[in-house]
Amino acid sequence: MPHLLLAAAHKSSGKTTLATALCAALRARGLEIQPFKKGPDYIDPLWLGRAAGRPCVNLDFHTQESDEIVELAARYDQGADLGLVEANKGLFDGVDPEGHDCNAALARLLDVPVVLVIDCRGMTRGIAPLLLGYRSFDPQVRIAGVILNRVGGARHESKLRAAVERYTDLPVLGAVHEDPSLEIAERYLGLIPSNEVDGADAKIRGLATAVASQVDLDGLLRVARTDPSGGGPVCVPDSPRGAEHTGGPPVRIAVARDAAFGFYYPTDLDALEAAGAELCFFDTLHDRDLPPADALLIGGGFPESRLAALAANRSLREAIRTAIEAGTPAYAECGGLMYLSRSIRWGDQEHAMVGAIPATSVMHDRPQGRGYVRLREIRAHPWPPVADGAADDAPVPAHEFHYSALEAVDPGLAFAWEMQRGCGVDGRHDGVVYHNLLASYSHQRHTRRNPWARRFVAFVRQCRQKGAQEPETVIAT
Repeated sequence: MPHLLLAAAHKSSGKTTLATALCAALRARGLEIQPFKKGPDYIDPLWLGRAAGRPCVNLDFHTQESDEIVELAARYDQGADLGLVEANKGLFDGVDPEGHDCNAALARLLDVPVVLVIDCRGMTRGIAPLLLGYRSFDPQVRIAGVILNRVGGARHESKLRAAVERYTDLPVLGAVHEDPSLEIAERYLGLIPSNEVDGADAKIRGLATAVASQVDLDGLLRVARTDPSGGGPVCVPDSPRGAEHTGGPPVRIAVARDAAFGFYYPTDLDALEAAGAELCFFDTLHDRDLPPADALLIGGGFPESRLAALAANRSLREAIRTAIEAGTPAYAECGGLMYLSRSIRWGDQEHAMVGAIPATSVMHDRPQGRGYVRLREIRAHPWPPVADGAADDAPVPAHEFHYSALEAVDPGLAFAWEMQRGCGVDGRHDGVVYHNLLASYSHQRHTRRNPWARRFVAFVRQCRQKGAQEPETVIAT
């Protein structure tokens, strides 16, 4: 299947805006576009998935093995006409100094052509040595074209095109002029997620119209359809929505999904369903009670942006606390952890939250935890292992990105993990354990090395078999 990897020379070059617009513009032509995002990210995939009408899938060297990335891409490619991969940061940027985890490495692994998006502000002839350097740095990466972005006008565009055409053989596949209306609003963690933006669909349509008039869509498709030098992603005989279903009776998990909480990897939701979970969604801002369910899942998001509304929904907060106190299995990440604390304080504003976790979430001006983490599971972790999961002492690869920290923490809190890398709750631990609740700042990813979705479903079954009336006593470690 044809693929493209949309990359750049550096971050904040406009990749997400262009990738979102291209997904929508090509979809408007009647094509099925499967979006992918390199690395750990929730916000960009929300825009890409909304524009494409298909969930955006993350491909990440930190949490996944290389063959797992290839198989996952092939699985979600099924039924699509084009796979569009958006890079993170620059083409050759990554954590590993040797580049084994960079976007170029992903392009080589999937054997897909790269289209470079160049932020052209303040640049004319200088674009030529930039492109020549990128092409020569790693000849195995097939840079197949360039899109000029944030172009200052017709004269600026002509100079840029002349330089590219004179000094390189790269086709210019588009020139998108500077236009504030094309920008997606940002804040401290990057773009504002599409689930928070009123009129997000209208915004996407506007982006698609503007970009389609300035980018050669047919040229992009020709580049994508160029036969790869190798085999490309393999075809796997599997469901496009996860692995084979595991045994065990079905369970029902209530998932918070609304403008405050929307950070879920689609592959993780698929993995929960594959493990035998029926997912039902509830709105923490408007629903007055929980739907009937065996367990709760509250992912990340921006609860601090909806403090008054979350606090005002007292009946739901009380229902969640009652459920947790009664021993209902629950899992929460980052924003979900904040919501389950006593309160969230941001500046001079403080609002009551669920109160299941004896601590206060306090927002800061700078990140309190950011980047990849490694977790070592310790005694208090409540979930049972699964037969083909990682060894008990194997570190769990995850990631964190939070501006809040827990204060006034009950000293008797138990934790599920020790931090081998990262900050977590207190710099040494993460994963608050209370009754049958596990709540962490770290975001997990269901992978071969960390099949957390299957473990959580197994835990829910275990609790249901016990009746879940008797909350377990947890020993702090």
